[in-house]
Amino acid sequence: MNWNSKLVESFGWNGEIKNKESKAKIAKLIADKVKDGDVIGFGSGSTSYMAILEIAKKIKNENLDVKAIPTSHEIDILCIKLGIPTISFNDGKPDWGFDGADEIDPQNSLIKGRGGAMFREKLIMAAAEKTYILADKSKLVNSLGEKFPVPVETVPAALASVESALIKLGATDIVLRLAAHKDGPVITENSNFILDVKFNKVAPTLEKDIKLIPGVLESGLFMGFNVEIVTD
Repeated sequence: MNWNSKLVESFGWNGEIKNKESKAKIAKLIADKVKDGDVIGFGSGSTSYMAILEIAKKIKNENLDVKAIPTSHEIDILCIKLGIPTISFNDGKPDWGFDGADEIDPQNSLIKGRGGAMFREKLIMAAAEKTYILADKSKLVNSLGEKFPVPVETVPAALASVESALIKLGATDIVLRLAAHKDGPVITENSNFILDVKFNKVAPTLEKDIKLIPGVLESGLFMGFNVEIVTD
């Protein structure tokens, strides 16, 4: 028996979806990859949202047995609304996954985390055999950090010490991300803060260097993962 929740049923993308026609084409390309029996890591973001809508149609039309491992509460609720079975990361290993990105360089290294879910996104990406990165051409850059800062998820009690350590790594600007519809900072699904950190250059070791800072849970740098870029 389900809850018949009006809140769940009314759930949808909050805001305008930019480049919607391009993202709709990418969404269909991803839905075409879904096979019966798949366990799939469901990423976050507007293109992933559209892909999940297409996947839900395919599951229903072809009566497929597909399970999702969501990267965020947002995607978990969307799956409930669409009737897509979900499992936790501990319950199963993803066969493959899909996700979005904020920036993609020529080596397929990524900046992610504008949605604040980079910790779970990285867990699932590391476990999956392959992750398809859904991106329109506006996300392609010559080098990471051209358009977006690097998100860093940090324990609130370590805010000042993490800031100091990031400056030693070469950070030129550090901003505590504030929430849009609540007073104070964004609180992640792990009850942490997010710092948006600008570097003049993203060195090859920067992802590991940030991760070694006491008080840092994760960064939005995704380097060296087995990803395939999917564009329209």
